[in-house]
Amino acid sequence: MSEISRRAFHRAAAAAALVGAAGPGPLAVGASDAEVPESRGSITDVPGIRVGHFADPRRPTGCTAILFDSEATAGVDYDGSAPGSYLGVLLQPVSPLAKIHGLLLTGGGPMGLAAVPGAVRFLEEKKVGYDWGIPETRIPIVVGAVIDDLALGDPRIRPDAEGAYKACQAASTAPLEEGNVGVGAGGTVGKMLENHGYKGMKGGLGTASVRLGEVVIGAIAVLNSVGDIVDWRSGKIIAGARKPDGSGFANIIETIKKLSVEGKRTTVQVHDPALHSTTLIVVATNADFTKTELTKVAMMASTGAARCINPYHTNGDGDSTFALSTNKLKTDLSVSVAGAVAAEMVSEAVLRAVKMARSIEDSRRR
Repeated sequence: MSEISRRAFHRAAAAAALVGAAGPGPLAVGASDAEVPESRGSITDVPGIRVGHFADPRRPTGCTAILFDSEATAGVDYDGSAPGSYLGVLLQPVSPLAKIHGLLLTGGGPMGLAAVPGAVRFLEEKKVGYDWGIPETRIPIVVGAVIDDLALGDPRIRPDAEGAYKACQAASTAPLEEGNVGVGAGGTVGKMLENHGYKGMKGGLGTASVRLGEVVIGAIAVLNSVGDIVDWRSGKIIAGARKPDGSGFANIIETIKKLSVEGKRTTVQVHDPALHSTTLIVVATNADFTKTELTKVAMMASTGAARCINPYHTNGDGDSTFALSTNKLKTDLSVSVAGAVAAEMVSEAVLRAVKMARSIEDSRRR
């Protein structure tokens, strides 16, 4: 599969920078505005996984529901300092609940977690959930995770239970739509130097997958980071903070060092408030793993995002990586191999999330 032409992408990125520097207008241009990169697969290639999006037509926000043919084993790695989570504590290895019934990724900041009960209602109606020992009662366990997109449009508009229900209704095994969709509708990147006049760009949602014999490993990346997005193969920034004069990318780390020297200070004030920036990662496989093993897979998979996001896991980030198994296939695949390949798929999904992003109006201008 061929990648997007670098020349075409950087031409689009340069155009975005020029528009952003000129005044109110699009926040960013994604690569899809110039050329659509060829698919790298989808997390829905994993047997037993169904995914659906809901996007609110009133502003850039939405949610994405990940459902399973049957219960899925799940682990998580929380490396961000400020994760927004719903029942995520149940994924720690010491929890007696080994499996979950759904995962909801949502925009709307902390209040967006109020959408999760909509997914619970959908599954309860389908009689999916744990047998609670009470007649006619099933309890679905749906874990939720959130990004903050409240600065785009009217912050009073957030995903709610009805939106989550619609995302569940839309869930299918079809190739997953990418870019400004579902939870990725309001994601942005490169925001760390906003208070110095360096504007960010549009983020979004990307996915990728690979087949290793009968084993399939897939990933979703939802980008709402303060850092730049870097193609780890070439080392080039492909999305992130833009120079005020429209001449290209600022390179956040290099700019921080430069500002420190020019100001004769050892520190530079950056835009990194708690809960405002989060990268959500989900990796999934049909290979059978325990919760403890999946916790390690999640830890390894998060390094795939670290290859491409700089800086990552900042003090304000809520970065969270979930690892799922649909338990469809007994295999001798090792945790180390699964984690290494999952990290590669995460890197691919991160790049696709910005390459598939499209322009939106910049409501964050102050």
